[in-house]
Amino acid sequence: MNRNQYIKRDIYLDKLILRRDNGEVKIITGPRRCGKSWLLSHIYRDYLLENGVKKENIVSIDFDKDDDRHNFDVLDYNAVKEYIYSQIKSEDENYYVFLDEIQELDNFERLVNGLNGYGNIDVYVTGSNSRFLSKDIRTIFRGRGDEIRVFPLSFREFSQIYDNINEAWKQYSTFGGMPRLLHYTDNEQKINYLQKLWDKTYLDDVIERNNIKNDLAISLLATALCSSIGSLTNPTRIANTLESVQKMKIDSKTVASYIGYLENAFLFESAERYDVKGNRYFESTKKYYCIDIGLRNSRLNFRQQEPTHIMENILYNHLRVLGFLVDVGIVESREMNDGKLKFIQREIDFVVNKGDRKYYIQSAYSIPSEEKREQELASLLKVSDSFKKIVVVGDDIMPYTDDNGIYFTGLFDFLLKDDWQ
Repeated sequence: MNRNQYIKRDIYLDKLILRRDNGEVKIITGPRRCGKSWLLSHIYRDYLLENGVKKENIVSIDFDKDDDRHNFDVLDYNAVKEYIYSQIKSEDENYYVFLDEIQELDNFERLVNGLNGYGNIDVYVTGSNSRFLSKDIRTIFRGRGDEIRVFPLSFREFSQIYDNINEAWKQYSTFGGMPRLLHYTDNEQKINYLQKLWDKTYLDDVIERNNIKNDLAISLLATALCSSIGSLTNPTRIANTLESVQKMKIDSKTVASYIGYLENAFLFESAERYDVKGNRYFESTKKYYCIDIGLRNSRLNFRQQEPTHIMENILYNHLRVLGFLVDVGIVESREMNDGKLKFIQREIDFVVNKGDRKYYIQSAYSIPSEEKREQELASLLKVSDSFKKIVVVGDDIMPYTDDNGIYFTGLFDFLLKDDWQ
């Protein structure tokens, strides 16, 4: 393992390169500590320098901490504005302004929109909370905002520094891909870091930003969501669970609001149930996935280490990193059962879309035995369209397509290569 190796995050670098000098504010969003700052201040900065941009034409401010490089208060709007404009020396040269965790600065919208009005200033900002929801970006930045969503390290990125892929998987499936973990060699350090992220960064931020009075309730809710990854649930069920298990009385409306706060902080994402044949969504239940499997495991004190659920969560995150929209597929049919015609619903783990590309993906920790094969694949076999159907198995197998046209591939091949696409 080479800890000094520069981890490439080419998916995000390519997105930044594509948007360079496009006249829009580039908004890099994602959970705190997922690598947004490093992406701008090192990876993209190095790209700009290597491609002819002068060092003095890159202006950067980090609003999340006291920055010793500056002799002014980084939370003072007027001082920040004066500093940035003082660095713009020429109208004939392009400048690149990096504003990290910009939501910490009051009236940041005015500053950013003002900078973006100059043709030779290319503005990049990062943000970590609900003020940077996709639905609000167009309004905040007057229709000139272009969002780039950043996730913690994917397994493909994480494994770059490992010589042994199995060791990489063991570490990743346990502790996840928060970049800071790569600096720690001791498991206790990793555990402490992840738990501090929850208690001192994520939950404190959610509580403060949303003026939550019942901090114990949202803490227990975060734990409940981590415990139920990959399982269908809804606010009512969660409220009932909190009451029966934790003796916490809370109504479903409050639970729904709290879930929204956690999603807005980029800690969880939900996958809706989609009727594959009927082309409609079911609104009653969803599946929730944690943005990082290490955060999920640490929230549960590393107790619930079910490999099937862990694998499913990692696959979900991988698909989102690749830019796919992800739903839970439901296939409905009427079938004879015990001599009676019954209405049957079967589930496909992931129905994924990106533009005109669509895939049906089933997560299977191991290849189903012959007697269980028909049952395991029934949902895929009930889909009659021509889009590719994929089964990802935890075993290391040579990819193949069976007689039904279903493509089987191993977990590592799926995560590390794009042959399945």
